[in-house]
Amino acid sequence: MPNIESARKRARQAIKRNQRNRAVRSTVLSDRKSLLDAIEAGNKKEAQSLFAAYSSEMDKAVKKGILKANNASRKKSRIQVRLNALA
Repeated sequence: MPNIESARKRARQAIKRNQRNRAVRSTVLSDRKSLLDAIEAGNKKEAQSLFAAYSSEMDKAVKKGILKANNASRKKSRIQVRLNALA
């Protein structure tokens, strides 16, 4: 346990941030899973709407610093390729 008050505060803040970041990451992964399920099923309309939501969540995660920008861009690009292949 930290002995200094500022270290205690840092530990509390780290726990809060970790929970917030985990929640955002979980949302992104859930959106990705439902999107990939729609693509596998061949449901293009649903997949397109889910892709918009997924892209938005990824961009928010990047803005919050939870994901790296290139990581999000790469994942969105790869899913967009799969989505375009449904045509």
